[in-house]
Amino acid sequence: MSRKEGDGSFRKRRQDYTPTHKMEDQDDGTNTTSAVMAAFKSFQLELDTKHDKYERLVKLSRDITIESKRTIFLLHRVTSVPGVAEVLAESEVKLDGVRLKIKQIAEELRGQDLHQYHRAFTPGIQEYVEAISFQHFIKERALISLEEINKKLIFVKDNTKEAEGDQGTSSESIQESREGAVYFQVTPTDYLLGIADLTGELMRMCINSVGNGDIDTPFQLSQFLRQIYDGFSYIGNTGPYEVSKKLYTLKQSLGKVEDACYTLRVRGSEIPTHMLADVFTTRAALIDPDEGIS
Repeated sequence: MSRKEGDGSFRKRRQDYTPTHKMEDQDDGTNTTSAVMAAFKSFQLELDTKHDKYERLVKLSRDITIESKRTIFLLHRVTSVPGVAEVLAESEVKLDGVRLKIKQIAEELRGQDLHQYHRAFTPGIQEYVEAISFQHFIKERALISLEEINKKLIFVKDNTKEAEGDQGTSSESIQESREGAVYFQVTPTDYLLGIADLTGELMRMCINSVGNGDIDTPFQLSQFLRQIYDGFSYIGNTGPYEVSKKLYTLKQSLGKVEDACYTLRVRGSEIPTHMLADVFTTRAALIDPDEGIS
């Protein structure tokens, strides 16, 4: 008797399982030309088309998000460079490229239901609203309206120019005029979410302005952010769920800007100008240690 068989241990043996019944192609009696099978084939084609379109919209949304963020980073240079007009002109070129991506979304959604695909492209549209509203504030020191945003999203069919004119807000996001122009309309929800994100960029602009010796901009930003916060407070819990979530972050940004203005007014004469930015950064981090300056 061998050692493996005599020591009482259980020896695992490999069992070759051979199926007794082999799967063979055989006629199961299904009629592939029946009306039911034809209906399922059409459903399959419809779902595949929808999924492919959804994936294309997700990719376009990512491209819009990336280019919009680059535009925002570029616009932050206005606090540190003498040529503000050059920065604004360069940002306009970048936003024109973003609008071409939005035009592709409009073409994809032509004749489609917006709400079936809204989740695919809403992050990119919110980022675009944030970028163009930031640019508008730098130029006009005012909040851009939803109608002004939608005016820039009217495209002529031959791609040679943009049609100007107020088309108003409609429940339909994609429309085609009699002249063949396709235009995209930002929804009120995407507009509100983009403006809520704008407050974070304005808070960063406030800190950068102080670091470069600009004492007037923080007070302008404080008044502007307070008006935005009052507007969002009127919405309250009656608006979309995402808006109520971002209201907390908006309040934090307002608090940081107000704290900066307080330091400038009370201790501005005590702190050297080149040290103000460090002081504000430290105080903002103490207010929100997890977030910091974002």
